[in-house]
Amino acid sequence: MAGSTFGNVFKIMTWGESHGEGVGVVIDGCPAGLELSEKDIQVMLDRRKPGQSKFTTQRKEADEVKIMSGVFEGKTTGTPISMVVLNKTQRSADYSEIASYYRPGHADYTFDEKYGFRDYRGGGRSSGRETIGRVAAGAVAVKILEQLGIKIQAYSKEIGGIAIDYNNFDIKEAQSNPFTMPDKEAAKKVEEYASQKINECNSVGGIIECVISNVMTGIGETVFDKLDANLAKAIMSIGAVKGFEIGDGFAAAKADGLHNNDSFIIKDGKVTKATNHSGGVLGGMSDGSDIVFRAAIKPTPSISATQQTVNKSGEDIEISIKGRHDPMIVPRAVVVVEAMSALTLVDLIFENMTSRIDRIVDFYKK
Repeated sequence: MAGSTFGNVFKIMTWGESHGEGVGVVIDGCPAGLELSEKDIQVMLDRRKPGQSKFTTQRKEADEVKIMSGVFEGKTTGTPISMVVLNKTQRSADYSEIASYYRPGHADYTFDEKYGFRDYRGGGRSSGRETIGRVAAGAVAVKILEQLGIKIQAYSKEIGGIAIDYNNFDIKEAQSNPFTMPDKEAAKKVEEYASQKINECNSVGGIIECVISNVMTGIGETVFDKLDANLAKAIMSIGAVKGFEIGDGFAAAKADGLHNNDSFIIKDGKVTKATNHSGGVLGGMSDGSDIVFRAAIKPTPSISATQQTVNKSGEDIEISIKGRHDPMIVPRAVVVVEAMSALTLVDLIFENMTSRIDRIVDFYKK
């Protein structure tokens, strides 16, 4: 299987299946000397851990990470960092019957057509547990960005069509409710709606918004490795994501140039923008403003409501999917969005180190 790697300079490769022995990641390109411990990684992994409320899968996994290489005496060595999380409570029997048919909204059919067979236990590589490796690697990238004063903050903007009111915005509230919504009133409405969908054996989708602050100007390349293009690829590579927009996004298509353009102004002696319709990116490069984007998350396809499908014998059948599944993916995907954003930024920041000869000369002539 190709396509399990991400990045050009700061590279990662994730591995493992939902019901295999474990999942993990290898990072290549991390500089030496970064203070790093398993605790640093665990903080982010705990945010995507299953079984934290009735609105997530009830599969109980500690998701405890083990650093296998690349760290010595609490600091990175500059060699590949390998991390593993063992699967301890997989129940493959829950999935035995799906070997013979194709679940709507899943990659069962496409895996069979592409590879000739598939690991049907929980979706194999297509499972959401693949994101454990992304989050573990993202935690390392976040540590690097912290050294530069860059902050990434994602949250649920909308779930089941219920959107936050920015007049009630409180980022601390997002850490206090099971939906990661920075609006207490919206979270209450989502709880009622989501509970209704659970009773109906159904699921809901939503929108995650992410704000990246304090990014220096000029990060991103001008053609194929544009910052917004790489962010789009990174976020769209998350299994449940079906849409991406940055800045005003699709609303820009309805605007005119005069109102869509961000005017430049001088503030505190520095060039800045009066507005941020561009979402912090111009010409594929960061412009010094907050980078703001949104990701559309589809409803969980594994639902126990009756659905129509076909089996491998070509027969029309009705199914009701068994197992432990998320009634909604959005809350647990928030940290995955942050992780992929961090990985994208670090990779492009490292790539940017070779953009100017004067800075290369200054660095090596010290």
